[in-house]
Amino acid sequence: MAPPPPRQPRQLSLVLALFLLCFNALFSQAAAQEDEAILNSDIARLNNQSLLWGPYRPNLYFGVRPRIPKALMTGLMWGKVETYTDYQASLRYTCEQNEGMKGYGWDEYDTRRGGVQSIHDTENGIDITTSFVKVPGGATGGSWAARVKGQLQEGVPSDRKTAVILYVTQEGLGTLEAAQGDDENGYEGDVTLNGNSAALGDYKLVLTKGKGKHPQSDHKVTQVRGDAHTVVQSLTYQEEFLWQAKGIVFKQLKESVDAFVEKYFDKDDPPPAWQVFQLEHRPGAGNVHIIQRVFEGDFEFDILFSSASAGKELSSADLTREIQEATESFGERFSSVFAIKAPFTAEKYAKFARSMFSNLIGGIGYFFGEAVVDRSYAPEYEEDHEGFWEEAAAARARNKPTLEGPYELFTSVPSRPFFPRGFLWDEGFHLLPIADWDIDLAMEIVKSWYNLMDEDGWIAREQILGAEARSKVPVEFQTQYPHYANPPTLFFIVDTFVDRLRKANGTMPVVKEHLSQGVSLSSASIDNVEVGLENLRRLYPLLRRQFYWFKKTQYGDIKSYDRDAYSSREAYRWRGRTVTHCLTSGLDDYPRPQPPHPGELHVDLMSWVGLMAKSLANVAEVIAPEEVEDYTKVLDGIEHNLDDLHWSEKDGCYCDATIDEFEEHQLVCHKGYISLSPFLTGLLRPDSPKLGKILALIGDEEELWSPYGIRSLSKKDENYGTAENYWRSPIWININYLIITQLYNLATQEGPYQETARDLYQRLRKNVVETIYNSWVETGFAWEQYNPETGKGQRTQHFTGWTSLVVKILAMDDLPEAVPVAPVESQYVKDEL
Repeated sequence: MAPPPPRQPRQLSLVLALFLLCFNALFSQAAAQEDEAILNSDIARLNNQSLLWGPYRPNLYFGVRPRIPKALMTGLMWGKVETYTDYQASLRYTCEQNEGMKGYGWDEYDTRRGGVQSIHDTENGIDITTSFVKVPGGATGGSWAARVKGQLQEGVPSDRKTAVILYVTQEGLGTLEAAQGDDENGYEGDVTLNGNSAALGDYKLVLTKGKGKHPQSDHKVTQVRGDAHTVVQSLTYQEEFLWQAKGIVFKQLKESVDAFVEKYFDKDDPPPAWQVFQLEHRPGAGNVHIIQRVFEGDFEFDILFSSASAGKELSSADLTREIQEATESFGERFSSVFAIKAPFTAEKYAKFARSMFSNLIGGIGYFFGEAVVDRSYAPEYEEDHEGFWEEAAAARARNKPTLEGPYELFTSVPSRPFFPRGFLWDEGFHLLPIADWDIDLAMEIVKSWYNLMDEDGWIAREQILGAEARSKVPVEFQTQYPHYANPPTLFFIVDTFVDRLRKANGTMPVVKEHLSQGVSLSSASIDNVEVGLENLRRLYPLLRRQFYWFKKTQYGDIKSYDRDAYSSREAYRWRGRTVTHCLTSGLDDYPRPQPPHPGELHVDLMSWVGLMAKSLANVAEVIAPEEVEDYTKVLDGIEHNLDDLHWSEKDGCYCDATIDEFEEHQLVCHKGYISLSPFLTGLLRPDSPKLGKILALIGDEEELWSPYGIRSLSKKDENYGTAENYWRSPIWININYLIITQLYNLATQEGPYQETARDLYQRLRKNVVETIYNSWVETGFAWEQYNPETGKGQRTQHFTGWTSLVVKILAMDDLPEAVPVAPVESQYVKDEL
């Protein structure tokens, strides 16, 4: 047989070219994936550095810690020592509601840089200013510094004595030791603590001598107590007790005072109080270090934390420079991000807005510890029998919850003095202004919350992590139940993130090789689209799991009662209902059908599930288009069933439903926030025939409208202002924000209700801003809620959680008259949330 002819050179070159083309494609793809991995790593590293340290102990007036468990923590205390009875009552540490404060909080704050806080302590007659900055560098999260200033208030005697304590602890493995001074009675100059831990490496904490006069005494005990040196007492306590700072300080003070009194006290010639209430100077090693000094009049000192890996130790000059730069940066950026619109362009509103936002973002904390959970899954928790609330209460009393965890959570808080912990439905509202400022920080917090999710898709509605958090919560409210839901407001932030990713897509390079230190981390995942998409891909399974957990555990019964509805699946009922409360809904004592019934259906819950479905459809369009139909089908069923199951033509609003004595579907209408739920969540189309009556209800002065904002319940309702009166009349800013937002959306889209919406929007925006601002000026605080008859703030003070949404309201457009708008592109009201 003849050999085959040799392969033609042309054929060979084509094969080779094809091979090289495939190789280059594979190589390019691999290189792109490698670049993406490097970029992800870069962003994660720089993000951790810029967010590691902070005043992440929001329950304290000023407490610094890193965003890691079992680490170095500091807390500031102060109090006047004029008499023997002053100190115990005057010592400040944890934020409290009734300590004679004329306001306190951050005047400016950026989580990645720092800021300035003012505390007006009228009972102690002193104004305290704490300035905090972060200085990146090194391999263990960088360094930080704080400046503490005390200035006596007008009318206070210039020789007022103030004792100041820095309480320093370190948990976990590592060492922390106070360097010895030259004087056995204390330090004349700086105080230095040297420490190390696995996470932080080697570090140095310096408390500078600072400025200010120390009191002098010619009493005979001065030879044993000395003048007002800085004293340090170093101790070792079991870790579970370290958070009890005031208890430890008073225990050590009592030991010192008792020993002093026994040996030296002469009741006929008593020494000054400040000399008696002085700790014994015992510096050394330990996991607790109490640094105490006494000032007469005004004072100032610095706290300098220097990470050894950064190479350079911080100085007071560095701190001065960093404070100035942080202040300038904050002012410029705030004006850009939150451009305040008419009629609120006066400087007084800008100062107000800066304070409100800074206290929101300055209230972010890091929490670590165990949670109390009841996983008994008692059959009574199904709540499927008449009288279920009594059976469930008996089961709760019978079962014994257990500690789970430890867990960690990075979150903002509703109120530093009263609610210094994470609340699920509050957090989505908190993050709306934060997302405008720093979308990557907002998403970091969202991820932290979703990391708490269990295998079923449940996230506890209240995060009470650790003994310190539990100390602020009555025992009966500490246990969390895995069948209890809460409004899923974190989907607001997911929507915001997706919207910004879509806008960025096509205008930014998909992958950059790396992110430099100087590039803004506040939008790194938006500026690098593929990084943002990867974050979304990781989050999406958790969002989906939560959605189906809602559908499985909070379902409402349609079939058993032969209800006439478009969909036999889309109906929902909050679990955890009692006769007087539905805490899981977030609206606590808002009136519901009486008595509770297993056939109840809750219109607000259906609206929240509709919002989730709509949001998930948006996410799926970006990363999982094959699943979009799963959510649009649910959304379609909810839209129809809202009308079929919850709309009352007679009352002109949406209502809860129950089952009457004849086993028939019955609407129970308590006009108020619940009646507006489909509107608030953006589920109504701009041409919906229901909108006319919804807008009329909002604007009716005999129902919901007040000169200060929209009431939670109609004035005509028999329950208005009764019993606990928590959600039965007061004005709540989170719901007013949703109303204002949806009115704006309607006012800027073509539709039959455009002008009505514009008029309501214009008046309501002004009313709400003035209500919050006027109360802030009068009291120095933002409040949990506002009185619909007087506009006065009430309930919890320093409620800088969702009340800070006023910052977004200030930045919304002024619409004094109708403006031309483009035709509506979507069948739904555009959701700007």
